[in-house]
Amino acid sequence: MKIGVPKEIKNNENRVALTPAGVSALVSRGHTVYVQKTAGEGSGFSDAEYRTAGAKMKKDIESTYKVAEMIVKVKEPIESEYGLIKENQLVFTYFHFASHLPLTKAMIKSKAVCLAYETVELADRSLPLLVPMSEVAGRMSIQEGAKYLEKPEKGRGVLLGGVPGVPPGKVTILGGGIVGTQAAKMAAGLGAQVTILDINLNRLRHLADIMPANVMTLYSNEYNIRQQIKESDLVVGAVLIPGAKAPNLITKAMLKEMRPGTVLVDVAVDQGGCIETCKPTTHENPTFIIDDVVHYCVANMPGAVPYTSTLALTNATLQYAIQLADKGWEQACKENAALAKGLNIVKGKVVYKGVADAFNLKYESPEVLLN
Repeated sequence: MKIGVPKEIKNNENRVALTPAGVSALVSRGHTVYVQKTAGEGSGFSDAEYRTAGAKMKKDIESTYKVAEMIVKVKEPIESEYGLIKENQLVFTYFHFASHLPLTKAMIKSKAVCLAYETVELADRSLPLLVPMSEVAGRMSIQEGAKYLEKPEKGRGVLLGGVPGVPPGKVTILGGGIVGTQAAKMAAGLGAQVTILDINLNRLRHLADIMPANVMTLYSNEYNIRQQIKESDLVVGAVLIPGAKAPNLITKAMLKEMRPGTVLVDVAVDQGGCIETCKPTTHENPTFIIDDVVHYCVANMPGAVPYTSTLALTNATLQYAIQLADKGWEQACKENAALAKGLNIVKGKVVYKGVADAFNLKYESPEVLLN
């Protein structure tokens, strides 16, 4: 199969979809991998390393898309890429369709096969291609939150870990999944007082068992959320509904109950966000302030640490990319139920229910296409 790896062009997105090691693995199986020149530079991988791994280098994004049967990316195509995607071309990347109608319409119109990293789902309901970036984003949420709590950044001027004789900062984390767990580990390690809210009691029991003493668990409901945010210095939104829009757990009206300089980090912003006032921002302009509350809503947080993120992502995606390349998307999805759940839009048809429901579009079962 002819595989294309274009350079990411979203604002300050420095990750790349395949490392030289990933290219080597695909080339060794008889596939041809075309990498756009300088695609890996932001992650620390030179064109020379890709050539050594067996890649054929393409001078620009247009020629990379044109030659490829399968495009492997990191982030969803942006508007300038819509016209480059061909009918029947397989695009394997993070899409997050449910929060972006123009992208959804463009991919329907393209009649491409859109297989989304974020909805590949194992039998135990875990999301293997979302996990590595969720781990990175969860840890970064505390790193960035701590930074924007500083007074020069318009935060409350609180040091999360406190010092002897001064109480630590208070961190509230909405959601006890991968993002929430990693955020709690980082916040606890800094010495903050941490509360994780979730509606899954079994998950809360597990977290209560494994977390250090400065982390407490709390059942998630509107009352408890309201009580927590009144005294929090940093609030992390870490709620995910696979393939669907995240629910709004903090409304605009609730901001008035928070102390000036409180920081909100909405990791779910690329799925619509779980904080009503959050809208996607970029690494170039990461924050905005509403009612004296600092909002950090960067939609590609792991893009700020591309070396770590690219290695982690390729570790997870490569085995699936190999299956798609070796067998073609139809056979690979027939044989691997987890991969089949990654199908979102196929040749103009919406085949993922969360996406169809988000925009009241006609849903068609992927099983029908694969039989």
